[in-house]
Amino acid sequence: MADLTHFDESGAARMVDVSEKPETARIARAGAWVRMAPETLALVEAGEAKKGDVEGVARLAGIMGAKRTADLIPLCHPLPLSSVTLDIEADRDLPGLRLTATVRTTGRTGVEMEALTAASVAALTVYDMLKAADRAMEIGGLRVLLKDGGKSGRFEAE
Repeated sequence: MADLTHFDESGAARMVDVSEKPETARIARAGAWVRMAPETLALVEAGEAKKGDVEGVARLAGIMGAKRTADLIPLCHPLPLSSVTLDIEADRDLPGLRLTATVRTTGRTGVEMEALTAASVAALTVYDMLKAADRAMEIGGLRVLLKDGGKSGRFEAE
């Protein structure tokens, strides 16, 4: 378990000590999708969902989720986030919505978990807001699309 930073030599879980790491600009982008019936997507596009502005509420929920990541993921460091954005795009080929969360900070550790949390919470919110119209919706594709900054450098998903 020596290669896994959240475990000590005896295998016990621990929060990584980042106090000696330099502060650098960090960015992470994560994506997810919500697949739904074409009729459900049409409700979203027309702004006719019974609970209101699906995209607007999901965007706010994702931003709020990113800010609460350290409260949800036990070994995450609480970070001062510089920026959280959530882009939501209709995709008729899916059919459904594609969500992309981008999180930035200047700090000693990355913001991948915050980006993943933002995308997850936004997708869950889409489901919550549309479940009366379509209980068969599917959430998937959650993954890190981009990570940059820090010692490990840049990662971009293919």
